[in-house]
Amino acid sequence: MKKIFFISICNFIVFLFSVTLAQEEDTLTTSEWNYAVETDLYFTDPFVFLPIFTADKGKLHLEARYNYEDLKTVSAWVGYNVFGGDEFEYFITPMVGGAFGRTNGIAPGLEFTFSYIGFELYSESEYLFDFESKENNFFYNWTDFTYSPLDWLWFGISGQMTKVFETELETDRGLLLGAAYQNFEFTGYFYNISTDDFFVMLALTTDF
Repeated sequence: MKKIFFISICNFIVFLFSVTLAQEEDTLTTSEWNYAVETDLYFTDPFVFLPIFTADKGKLHLEARYNYEDLKTVSAWVGYNVFGGDEFEYFITPMVGGAFGRTNGIAPGLEFTFSYIGFELYSESEYLFDFESKENNFFYNWTDFTYSPLDWLWFGISGQMTKVFETELETDRGLLLGAAYQNFEFTGYFYNISTDDFFVMLALTTDF
């Protein structure tokens, strides 16, 4: 049963990738690659270093993560970008990926950003199917809702469900404050304020 499931998922990955290339051959030829690196630092016990690398070319999205699904675990993703809008802007990326390391599995995922007059809703989620046991399957989500009074400044609220750092709360909730300088962004997250599960996370992002 697991073998059939694994083969089906692999076929889906190949299908998604081939459809992306077939439909966007002209776009892939004329578009430039856009790269971004994000480093998330969890000031927890233990301290967690979580790097994320993304590459986009037209509607093709590639992504690699470490310590994301689990500690000492690498994941690789391929997705399809859908974007547009004027005052209301949207950027949606359905994806599929595989995790390898302390946790081994495969996962469908979704990232999206909705923006309107300084307000932005960003969310990334996935459901990981663990190869070892279905009891280890889990749902992950990270959602930010922010307001930017200035182009270089934003603040808002955040919620996340993660396996890397677990607390007694099902969903960690907190505040965030961010700023940008040239092509660098710095965002501080303050989760579970006024509880014993309080922790701080710092996200550093740059694109090139």
